[in-house]
Amino acid sequence: MMIVELAMLLEAHPAGVELDRIKADIEVFNILHKPTSNSRRLTYRHLVDLYGLNDRICLFRIFRKLWLQAPDARAMLALQLALCRDPLLRISLPLLIETKPGDVINRQMIEGLLEAHNPGGYSPASKQSFAQNINGSWTQAGFLEGHARKFRIQPNIHVANIAFALFIAKLQGFEGQRAFHSDWCKLLNTDAGELYPMAAAASARGYLRYKQSGDVIEVTFPGWLTDREKEQLNG
Repeated sequence: MMIVELAMLLEAHPAGVELDRIKADIEVFNILHKPTSNSRRLTYRHLVDLYGLNDRICLFRIFRKLWLQAPDARAMLALQLALCRDPLLRISLPLLIETKPGDVINRQMIEGLLEAHNPGGYSPASKQSFAQNINGSWTQAGFLEGHARKFRIQPNIHVANIAFALFIAKLQGFEGQRAFHSDWCKLLNTDAGELYPMAAAASARGYLRYKQSGDVIEVTFPGWLTDREKEQLNG
């Protein structure tokens, strides 16, 4: 997920900076300290693909806001945003949700998912490379540990992560209890009942507004979307 590079980039640029400035800083001024011009170009492309790097994209804008507010949530926030933007990484999402702490997740399992998604579409070398990158992303986010054999573990979840998960779910049309049963929330914890107190805690800390009356749950995100974005979402 290139979290080190992402952290350096966000530290060097304020909110609202134009993408052309970011591109120049990476490719021309080499602020990420890459050894060749080709590696600088690839780094820029990968970071844009994974994260957008443009405050006009609401997911990136909110991601940056939460990144600054909750340093302990950063690895998971990066994974959450990357999952929204990277279709290959997202192929592995159901596997992470279905497995339990202690289960083995190996490269061959990820390669099988890639093959099932696009039969014959990837060379053996590409499948191996993609699978290694996917496993590396899950490891960086705290879902896997181990070297030769990787085991599923339960990552540390910050209230900022549940806020971001609920926001992503809202953008996909999930409201109320349905949002807590979306894949974005299941990724954090498959037991929705454990997520309600975290949402309340996120509300208490000002990340969102959470209201519950019996079985009726309302989650809102004051100031997170522009008027135009709200119109597009509701239209």
